[in-house]
Amino acid sequence: MPSNTNRFWHPEHHADRRDGLLLRGRIKTAIRRWFEDRGFIEVETACLQMSPGNEAHLHAFRTEWRDEASARQPFYLHTSPEFACKKLLAAGEKRIFTFAPVFRNGERSPLHSPEFTMLEWYRVGEPYTTLMDDCAALLCVAAEVSGRFMWSFRDRSCTATRRPERVSINELFIRYTDIRLIEDTLPGGTADRDALAREARRIGVRVADDDTWSDLFSRILVERIEPALGTEPDAAPIIVDAYPTHEAALARPSPADPRVAERFELYACGVELANAFGELVDADEQRRRLESEMDEKERIYGERYPIDEDFLAALTMMPPASGCAMGFDRLVMLAAGASRVDQMIWTPVADPGTRGT
Repeated sequence: MPSNTNRFWHPEHHADRRDGLLLRGRIKTAIRRWFEDRGFIEVETACLQMSPGNEAHLHAFRTEWRDEASARQPFYLHTSPEFACKKLLAAGEKRIFTFAPVFRNGERSPLHSPEFTMLEWYRVGEPYTTLMDDCAALLCVAAEVSGRFMWSFRDRSCTATRRPERVSINELFIRYTDIRLIEDTLPGGTADRDALAREARRIGVRVADDDTWSDLFSRILVERIEPALGTEPDAAPIIVDAYPTHEAALARPSPADPRVAERFELYACGVELANAFGELVDADEQRRRLESEMDEKERIYGERYPIDEDFLAALTMMPPASGCAMGFDRLVMLAAGASRVDQMIWTPVADPGTRGT
C-alpha cells in the first residue's frame, strides 16, 4: 500500500487501498454486532465541545461559534468522546459504545493521524477488569474477520487470539530496567523525582534539570519499555495494568493500593491499542486533577484549555463505571497487515507539507 495518501482519490491509489478499506467496514460491522449482542447501545457524541479534554500533552484544534449577533465563543474539536459519554452515564445509560471521530493537533506518524476513529465503550456497575476480557474478545473479532491471526508491525509480532498477558507497570519497570518504580520512587504514594532521576541516569536515559517525575516516567517508558514489548516469538498481546495514580488523571485509585490506579493499556505488536479506566466519580478530586494537568500544560506549552463544568456536575450523578478507548484505525491496521493508520482511513487528512503531490 502506498504511504502517500494525499492523492487517495486517484483511481490507482484507491485500487491499492480498497481491500483494506472494505475490511475496515467488515470489522466495524462485526464489532458493532458484538456490542449489541451484549446489550450495549450505540451513541453518537458531538465533536464540537467547549473543552477538548484536559490532558497536558494532547493538543486540540480550536474553532469558534458565532451567533446571530456575531458574538463569538471559542469551541474545540474534541480529543476524545469521554466527557460526553460520561454525561450519558449520568443521564442513566448503562452500557454504551461509540465509533467517534476525534481530533488531535500536532500528531502525524505511521501510528497517528490528525483525525481518527476512537472506539469507546462503558459499563456501569461492572469491575474494570471486565474491560480486559472485552479487549481480548475484540482482538479475536478483528482477527477472525480478517482471517489473519498472526499480526506484525515493523519487527514485532503477536498472535492476536492468544489470551493477553496481564502485567503491572511496576513489573515491567523491574523486568526491563531493574527500577522498582512503586517501591523506590513513589514512597507513600508521593513522587520522588530525584530518586527516579538517579535511576534514569543509571540506565543511560537523559535527565534534564526541569524534568518532573512524570517526564522521566514517560521517557523511560517510551525509550526502554515499549520497544521491548512484543519482541518475543509468538508473543501474546499485553495488558499493562496498575499505572501510578498521578499518571491516570481520570481513573480511580486501586482499593488494594492507592499508589496505583485502576488503569490499564493494551498493546499488540508493541502498538498501544487501548486505554481503560475504572472511572473516577469524585468531582472535587477530578477538578483538582484536571487543573493540575492544565497547570502542567501551561508550564510546558504556554496554553491551557477550559474545564468543562457540566462534566464535573455530571460526575456528581454518575454511578460507578468502567470505560475503555481503543484506536480503531490501529486495530484495523494490524488486522490488515498495513504499515500506517492512514492506509485504513477512507479519506485521510492531507499532509500540508506535500499537498498536491
